[in-house]
Amino acid sequence: MGFFGINGGELVVIIVLALVLIGPERLPHYAGQLGTLVRQGKAALQGAKERIDDEFGDELKDVDWQKLDPRQYDPRRIVKEALLDDEPAPRTTRRTAGYAGTGSAAATAAGVGAAPSRTAAAEPAPFDDEAT
Repeated sequence: MGFFGINGGELVVIIVLALVLIGPERLPHYAGQLGTLVRQGKAALQGAKERIDDEFGDELKDVDWQKLDPRQYDPRRIVKEALLDDEPAPRTTRRTAGYAGTGSAAATAAGVGAAPSRTAAAEPAPFDDEAT
């Protein structure tokens, strides 16, 4: 993709078309105007850059722009780094041995895994005061 979404071939066609439409008499005048416009644009950009440098000072110079480049973010790498993170995962303390469907068929037939059972030593049921 080129300048303003125009590729090289299209740019050549536009230049040739402009040369034919403008003609050799007016071409030096328009080329001079284009040069002046480019110089004014360059001066305006340089002035804006200087104002930004003056306002932000050294803070802007310390920014690592490579880290902020969105092209460097690879979702596969981010997921891989998250999975290989050194922090231990939070452990779940839910007891599943007493719930139906988790035990063997013989234990279920004997009534061991048929219903959740809470003993005195088991933790109390969780309570959510915001639940409806």
